[in-house]
Amino acid sequence: MKKIECISIFDMLKVGVGPSSSHTLGPWRAAQSWITELKSANVFDEIKTITIDLYGSLSLTGKGHASDIACLLGLSGYDPVTMDLTLLDPTIETIKNKNQLNLNGEKIIDFSFEEQINFNKNFLEFHPNGMKFTATLSNETQKSAKFYSIGGGFIVKEETQDINNVEENIDNFPYQISKATELLDFCKTENKIISEIVLENERSIRTDKEIDAQIKQVWEVMLESMYIGCHTEGTLPGGLNVKRRAYEMHQNLIGDQTYNSHDEWINSIRNTEVKFRQILKWVSTYAISVNEVNASLGRVVTAPTNGSSGTVPAVLMYYLTIENHQASFKEIKQFMLVAGEIGSLFKKGATISAAMGGCQAEIGVSSAMAAGALTELMGGTPEQVLMASEIAMEHHLGLTCDPVAGLVQIPCIERNAMGAIKAINAAEIALASDASKAKVPLDKVIETMWETAKDMNSKYKETSEGGLAVKVYLSDC
Repeated sequence: MKKIECISIFDMLKVGVGPSSSHTLGPWRAAQSWITELKSANVFDEIKTITIDLYGSLSLTGKGHASDIACLLGLSGYDPVTMDLTLLDPTIETIKNKNQLNLNGEKIIDFSFEEQINFNKNFLEFHPNGMKFTATLSNETQKSAKFYSIGGGFIVKEETQDINNVEENIDNFPYQISKATELLDFCKTENKIISEIVLENERSIRTDKEIDAQIKQVWEVMLESMYIGCHTEGTLPGGLNVKRRAYEMHQNLIGDQTYNSHDEWINSIRNTEVKFRQILKWVSTYAISVNEVNASLGRVVTAPTNGSSGTVPAVLMYYLTIENHQASFKEIKQFMLVAGEIGSLFKKGATISAAMGGCQAEIGVSSAMAAGALTELMGGTPEQVLMASEIAMEHHLGLTCDPVAGLVQIPCIERNAMGAIKAINAAEIALASDASKAKVPLDKVIETMWETAKDMNSKYKETSEGGLAVKVYLSDC
């Protein structure tokens, strides 16, 4: 697979629709990309029918992860960043009831939801998350393309091995970084902290105004998902009948305080008396709220994936509401810059795909991202930032991905809360340490994670064929 030397933080922090970046956002983006290919080949108007084939992990957990639905939404011309999500269910119901697909919103073709989406349990060699789109044209010839969803919403074509959805012209980054040691060297030679190095790289491909606008968009979606999760009752879809917990957790914490906006909500939390147990409850509530939104096909931010989307915002919210009541956009921006860079180191050196590496590649990476970012906000040195990220990942090594019923609910939602708490603890340990004498470098943990991923049995890599997925049954829930 083509090695990525430079990744923008906005490749690691993407806005998308849940429940999974690799199983939902990736297929959605692949479908959009295929439509573009068909139009470029001037065959779009000749399409009679379409068939979708899902392979490996996309097949085994595809229904629980809404991979089939994501493909259809992409083929229908919707974008996960901008789609009005109130149209999601009606769109799918129309396709099912009418046996028709409005291709890219331009061309209506016959389509059977039951017969033209195939779940193939066999794995393709290139990557566990494979899919193929096939179009039959009016002259009965076929045009097909294979895509692979490699985690975090990234997609790749096997024949080209080019990564899609990566920012353009990133080879122009002034600081070419593939390892943590290289990042640390740049900090030393330039006398800059990590966020400053990352900001200079981002400035090589966009203006300060654009950077700020995109970070504000990312934070707004994170904040919105926390807010919605904390104010929504009921059960999650999918058949497990998992009760939403963030609502009651939040009600018990907020008491009788009132507010009318996100900003007022944050201020009301700041005014709440917080002790150690309350801190645990608040951080857990933040994380769980995001992942309940994710599990219900809501809009979240990959950090670095949808399944781990609650950890990073929970830790940032902890800083804003508990550690530093005077914090502003400056600190939010700094946090995002560091978190995105830490995530990119894991993407370059290992994987952020649970189908490749188990949950260590998702919750482990998100915890490392949050730990490093929090450490810099708390005044930590670059060495301490990397140490905190290392500590967070070290204690997630070997974590399996075994979603019950193929849904991003059990144990995924709680794992985000645990990852957030570990991130805060890792930051505190690093801040209390002489990081120049750290025994375990971050690069070695990344290498170890990748070796562990390769050794891990495939049944623990997002296939629902092992672990909790086979020990817990729908009848038990």
